[in-house]
Amino acid sequence: MIALVDCNSFFCSCERLFRPDLWKRPVGVLSNNDGCFVSRTKELKALGVKMGQPYYQVKELCEKNRVAVFSSNFSLYSNISDRVMRVLASFAPDIAVYSVDEAFLDLSGIPVGELRALAIKIRQQVWREVGVPVSVGIGATKVLAKAANQLAKKDESLKGVMLLCTQEQREAGLKELAIGEIWGVGRRSAEKFSSMGIKTAWDLCQSHDEKRIQKNFTKVGRVLQDELRGIPCMSFSVAKNRKQQIICSRSFGSPVFSAAEIKEAMARHLVRGAEKLRNQKSLCQVLFLFYHTSPFRHTPQRSVKELVTLAYPTQDTRKLIEVANEVVDQTFQGGYSYNKAGIGLYHLIDEEAEQLSLFTGADSEKDRVLMQTIDSINRREGPLTLRPMACGVNKKKQNWTMKQDSLSSRFLTGWSQLKKVK
Repeated sequence: MIALVDCNSFFCSCERLFRPDLWKRPVGVLSNNDGCFVSRTKELKALGVKMGQPYYQVKELCEKNRVAVFSSNFSLYSNISDRVMRVLASFAPDIAVYSVDEAFLDLSGIPVGELRALAIKIRQQVWREVGVPVSVGIGATKVLAKAANQLAKKDESLKGVMLLCTQEQREAGLKELAIGEIWGVGRRSAEKFSSMGIKTAWDLCQSHDEKRIQKNFTKVGRVLQDELRGIPCMSFSVAKNRKQQIICSRSFGSPVFSAAEIKEAMARHLVRGAEKLRNQKSLCQVLFLFYHTSPFRHTPQRSVKELVTLAYPTQDTRKLIEVANEVVDQTFQGGYSYNKAGIGLYHLIDEEAEQLSLFTGADSEKDRVLMQTIDSINRREGPLTLRPMACGVNKKKQNWTMKQDSLSSRFLTGWSQLKKVK
C-alpha cells in the first residue's frame, strides 16, 4: 500500500502558523509580484475566488470580507516543508517527496486493518510537531492514493483520511470522483473521456475499451486505467535527474531605465542559477541572457537576447556575472522602460567529466572551495547573506526587485525577524 500525504492549502497554512488570529479568517497567498492567487483556504474558496485569479479583480471583495492576503514567502514555506517531510520519514522506510507540500509513503507490509489508525496518527503527529494540517489518502497504487487524498479533502466528514484499499472502497470512492479530478487528466482529456461516456474515475476503471483508450490517450491513459484498477505501473520513487538547463527570470516590481539596474537583476539571477549548478555538481558551457520591455504597455519596445559560449565550463558565480556585465554594456540602450530580465545556463556537464584544455583556464580548487563556503553560509544564515556586490548594496528596495507588498516575516530563517514574546 502507498499513502499520499498532502498539506492543506500549504502556503496559507504556513502563514497561519504564526498568526493564530487567522485560523477562522479567509487567507490567500499571491504569486510573484503579487499577481494571482496560488493558495487559498476553504473560506476564501467559499467566497468564489478561483485559483490563478488576478488579485486586482477581487481586491474589493477581499477587503470587504477581511481576507488576509500575503505575498509569497518561499523562504518560510521551504523551511516548513522540510519539517513536514522529516516527520513523514519517521513513518515509512521509503518516502518519495513529490512536491513542496506532498509526499508518497511506502506502507508495504502493514496490515490493511491498521492503515486507518496509522493515517490518523500521521495527521496528528504532523499537526503536533509542525502545526500544519494534512490529508492522507491510501491505495494500492500512486493514482489510487492521489484519488483517495482528493476525496479526503472534498468530504469533511472523513476528517482528512480516506482509504481506497478494498474493492468496495474503490468502487464507492471512484464513483464520487469526476474524470477531470483524476491525477494527470487535464480539461481537454476530460472532454475526450466524456465524449466516450466515461464520466467518473469508476467509469474509466470499468471500461473494457482499452484499445480506444490507448489510441486517444496513448500509454498514459492506459497507465491511469490500470493504476485505478489497483495494478501498479508507476515506480514508487521520484527520480531526481540532473537538470539539463537552469533558467532564472522574473518581472521587475517597477520599470527599470538604467544599465546598472539591469546588471544588478542579472547578477541576482546568476547567484541563484550558479548555486543550483553547484548543488547538482554541474558546470555551465553556454550562458543565455535576456531583458526586454513589456509587450502589454503602449511604450517603445526593445528586446535583447544573447547566447554566449564560455571560454571554459564554469560554476563560479563571479565569472558568470563578469560575462553578463559585458553583454549588458554592449547591448543596453537608454530611453526604454524595461520590465523583465533573466538568465539561462545551458550545455551542462558533470563537474567530474570536465574536459580540460591546454590553452584556456578552468575553475581552480580555490575558486570551488570559496563558492562552496559561500553556499554553506547562505544555507545556514539565509539566502543572499553573502553575495557579490554586483547584486547591489543599496539598503533601499531596488526597482527591479519583486513586488511583495504583503510579505510576512521569515520567522524561521532570519534572526532579525524572530517572533518576539513579551
